Amino acid sequence: MARRARAAETPAARRIKRKILIAMSLTAFLPMLVVAYLVYAYALPLLDPQAQERNLPWMLVMLGGTGLLMAAGSFMLWDLATSVVRHAHALDAPRRPATVPGASRTAPGPTRPAPSLETSAVQQYVQQSDEVDTLMHSFSRMLVTIEQQASDVNEYARRLDTAYKELESTSAQLKEFSFKDEVTGLYNRRFFSIRLEEEVSRYRRFNHPVSVVLLDLDGFKAVNDDLGHGAGDETLRAMAEILLKQSRGINVICRYGGDEFAVLLVETSKSGARLYADRIRYVLSTWTFAHGRRVTASFGIASLPEDVAPAAEELIRAADEALYAAKRAGKNRVSVHEDVAAGRPGGRAGA
Repeated sequence: MARRARAAETPAARRIKRKILIAMSLTAFLPMLVVAYLVYAYALPLLDPQAQERNLPWMLVMLGGTGLLMAAGSFMLWDLATSVVRHAHALDAPRRPATVPGASRTAPGPTRPAPSLETSAVQQYVQQSDEVDTLMHSFSRMLVTIEQQASDVNEYARRLDTAYKELESTSAQLKEFSFKDEVTGLYNRRFFSIRLEEEVSRYRRFNHPVSVVLLDLDGFKAVNDDLGHGAGDETLRAMAEILLKQSRGINVICRYGGDEFAVLLVETSKSGARLYADRIRYVLSTWTFAHGRRVTASFGIASLPEDVAPAAEELIRAADEALYAAKRAGKNRVSVHEDVAAGRPGGRAGA
């Protein structure tokens, strides 16, 4: 039966079917290129930020091929539309009855059209009707296919965009957690080291001052031993609150380790760093802790360009030496690196 159906098809119907198949192939292939472009534009940067630069020639080839296919599809659609218009005009033309040439006008009885002309007109009409119906059905199926594919592409793009935003949010949260101390909520030593390197590099370029303040709580071990680690954690959180309230937003405050804190004072000279440390020392000496004990701290300060060469590890080493000089001098003091070099601890005893 398939052979008889193919044999019954007219050459015009076969041509129309072939054009429709080609046009539908093009319309099915173009969304695949769009999906490939979306994967290239959104998914690859997540895996390799340099992938776009390396794969730029492939993107250009893909866009060029898409343009050629769209041009070919447009030509096919234009040709099919022209055929529809031509067949529609043919169907709208009035049918004129054909008469037999040379027939007598006075001959009695009705005149009959030539059988061959009548049959030809009927066959042409039926053929044109079938071609137009086939073409319209094909266009309807093609439009449904295009709409479905467009909907699928939009849904895929929406899901990809949602996944990309979720990945960005998760990455930012993980990065934030990796740089924060769990007890105090301050930055940790890792983040402090990164920011210190950045500020030292900025000093090398622009010669802007930068200072580091290290402070260590006096008698913190006794609080932990006598009152427990819960009281010790509350003391650390209170110290973090004091530092945050008394510092500028551009300063970097971190828990450096144990009961030791570090503050990176951006655009601050040694004199400004000493005033800052004295203010923190005074506020801490008057602070009322929940456990009722008095807690003090010792401070060590080092600055660029006065104290050491412009290197992050040298600046930390100098501040650490000043801190231990304050500890040896009786605690609850502020010491600067030049005091260590001169062999005399600085600062005042707290009240």
